[in-house]
Amino acid sequence: MVTRRIQDWCAQFAERHQSMINFALLIFSYILYLLIGAGIFSAIELPYERELRQELKAAKQDFLSNNTCVSDAQLEELLARALEASNYGVSVLGNDTIRNWDFVSSLFFTSTVLTTTGYGHTVPLSDVGKAFCIFYSLIGIPVTLFFLSTIVERLVELMSRRPVSYFHRRWAMSRPKLAVIHAVLLSTIMALLFLFIPALIFMALEKDWNFLESLYFCFISLTTIGLGDYVPGETHSKGDNPHPQLYRLAITVYLLLGLVCVLVVLETCYELPQLKLLRRRFYKEKVRELDTETTNIISRDQLSDQKPDPADQMATQLPVISSVSQQADTLHQNGTSTPYTLASGTAVNGKLR
Repeated sequence: MVTRRIQDWCAQFAERHQSMINFALLIFSYILYLLIGAGIFSAIELPYERELRQELKAAKQDFLSNNTCVSDAQLEELLARALEASNYGVSVLGNDTIRNWDFVSSLFFTSTVLTTTGYGHTVPLSDVGKAFCIFYSLIGIPVTLFFLSTIVERLVELMSRRPVSYFHRRWAMSRPKLAVIHAVLLSTIMALLFLFIPALIFMALEKDWNFLESLYFCFISLTTIGLGDYVPGETHSKGDNPHPQLYRLAITVYLLLGLVCVLVVLETCYELPQLKLLRRRFYKEKVRELDTETTNIISRDQLSDQKPDPADQMATQLPVISSVSQQADTLHQNGTSTPYTLASGTAVNGKLR
């Protein structure tokens, strides 16, 4: 008996708080996904890190043994200075002619900052530059988000909503099914145009990159992850590029266009009826009821605005009193005595007399 009551109470509790339970499961699943990802990355990358550390130690010991005039402390100081300069985008590996802060390179830097990609290969060196970067980003990032959202909204209307509505009317297909097919086709086309084809181009231009590394750079960049381990034009093969500034400008345009297309695909998938139905499982029921009630109120207001004013209808339907002289002439001709009545269809100047 007690067990049955507990089961009934649990069932009622689950039914009343279904959205909160689903939301808690969502949080737990996301944390679990983070932990699983961390474990997999650690298992894959940790052996490579250990191997690289051993290679560096061996190379350092070999250098010190072949150059006895250099002490361990001097080498450590030189390496620390070189690594610090490398973190600021300045390398000592024979690229003295490369400038990180010419106009085109600065344009590439501002685009990565405002789109929050942030490769980290070029950073402000001075305190004034760091302060201006804070101020510039504080204004520029919200403006960029507003700019991108405006463009994406227009493109989604043109590339997603209108085609789905058109084929829905023409083929009489189910709208949810048609929306899924359209989202898959759009994602495939965008992946070809902005991931796989650019990866082939980067593989041809960057001599040190294979196809996987080029595809990795495209994906990391267009998703605004921007790890900075692969940056075009920063490899040792950059001497083969006769037009580095034009190359950097073309990459800037590619990243901006690619980001817009990625956002269009994400917005298209976000508007899928199946995902909307799935998201509702994590909302509060009261909020949904309030939204429905609000929608009904707005619909009634719109219908009432479309209806004609009753006062105008009464004004157009009121009978019109005919002229007194006209009724007198009628009585004189007929020779009858009838009471003064309203004319049924006669109007004098369209107004009340």
